[in-house]
Amino acid sequence: MKILVTGGAGFIGSAVVRLAIARGHEIVNLDALTYAGCLENVAGVADHPLYAFEHVDIRDRAALDHVFAQHKPDAVMHLAAESHVDRSIDGPGDFIETNITGTYNMLEAARAYWINAGKPEGFRFHHISTDEVYGSLGATGMFSETSSYDPRSPYSASKAASDHLVRAWAETYGMPVVLTNCSNNYGPYHFPEKLVPVVILNALAGKDIPVYGEGLNVRDWLYVEDHADALLLVLEKGALGRSYNIGGENEARNIDLVRSICAILDEKRPKAAPYSDQITFVEDRAGHDLRYAIDPARIRDELGWRPSVTLEQGLERTVQWYLDNEAWWRALQARDGVGQRLGVKA
Repeated sequence: MKILVTGGAGFIGSAVVRLAIARGHEIVNLDALTYAGCLENVAGVADHPLYAFEHVDIRDRAALDHVFAQHKPDAVMHLAAESHVDRSIDGPGDFIETNITGTYNMLEAARAYWINAGKPEGFRFHHISTDEVYGSLGATGMFSETSSYDPRSPYSASKAASDHLVRAWAETYGMPVVLTNCSNNYGPYHFPEKLVPVVILNALAGKDIPVYGEGLNVRDWLYVEDHADALLLVLEKGALGRSYNIGGENEARNIDLVRSICAILDEKRPKAAPYSDQITFVEDRAGHDLRYAIDPARIRDELGWRPSVTLEQGLERTVQWYLDNEAWWRALQARDGVGQRLGVKA
């Protein structure tokens, strides 16, 4: 297929781009290259004959129309989004404009292209979202595709709105769509402001390793390359109009995740004192959801997918990747907000 990937220079998007090209798909990577976008993430495929890059913002409808007309994709994978909860607390406007208005623009550009092309049977619009749209769980239970939406941050609210837009375009206009909602991703090329890379890089720098509250918040952790595999599977074989929850089947409390990373660093880059001595508990994030957990039964039963990487394996690979790719993360540390405590304006 020729696939238009939005946000393909980001963390998850670049994993999709790299895997899709490895499997023989033709990729058009559309990215605005905002603070989290990094073309180094796709440098390994930049000269590949199956790869093209378009420096376009999804808020620019005219530019989107031009990209569709020029490249004539067989499918769309829409990953472009503002995604950091802490940044959404400090500046929700960017999240409304990109995640809601940008998704609207993508839907309308894709719909116009699909109609003008004669509504080709194989065309699909795959919208990639998050489990955070479902809100917060207690000590038990899991999110399924029929869970009620209960977003609790500006980020998750904007993603919930985008999910509703995609479903509305499917119902009202007959757009051929599939949707996915994933758990927390981690792995290579993870932008340095998110939890896992913050722990690794602060530990290596001898800085405090900040843990919100008491570190008891629970997340289901999904290795990014497993996620990319699942996304391509849903694009190719998912039922139209269907949504699929993608989880890592790896729940962990934040404090346990942090301690696991410290233990891996103790083995790989030992120093006089254990890295866990640098753990510092800080004031909790406003509206911090207690627990997310994914029930992956639908994607497992319908499409035969399960994650291939355990949390222990994924963390070891991730830590090693950061140790081996210092030039990549050092180049990003000067970007706006990196290394600062965000989300405190509430």
